[in-house]
Amino acid sequence: MNEMVTAQFGAAIQMLSNAVDACPEKLWNQKNDFSDFWYIAYHVTFWLDFYLSDSPDDYIPYKDFGMSEHDPEGILPERVFSKEEITDYLDHCMAKCKSVLNNLDEVKGNELYTFGTLTLPRFEMMLYNMRHVQHHTGQLNLLLRQQAGSAPKWVRAKRD
Repeated sequence: MNEMVTAQFGAAIQMLSNAVDACPEKLWNQKNDFSDFWYIAYHVTFWLDFYLSDSPDDYIPYKDFGMSEHDPEGILPERVFSKEEITDYLDHCMAKCKSVLNNLDEVKGNELYTFGTLTLPRFEMMLYNMRHVQHHTGQLNLLLRQQAGSAPKWVRAKRD
């Protein structure tokens, strides 16, 4: 089961990465705040990383990405992150995802993961996280199709 989920989750992350790579500079930051391509890419990558952590209480942001996503006022990060920074962050998340899933046994998979009002068994949290990645990847691909004329193709899952 872990092998199948790892393959599908990896494909979802790769599709997100492909959307980031395909984004032309003129679309990256149109100064539309929360609907900017860069922000959606950052948002989904931050939460991908966060939900892959062992515990929300022990989460340490990757590099200098900060914790603005946790602000109850819904603030933007202090600066626009570059495509290269998001791509690097996604590479980190891909490796983290594989590691987490490779080490997820039945006991660990049934432990509860709680953040705010969300409480799910860790294995289900992985599926929840993957759906979040897919949701925002779809948004980014729609932006690419509407504003750049094309979007990356579907990625088939590969098992290592």
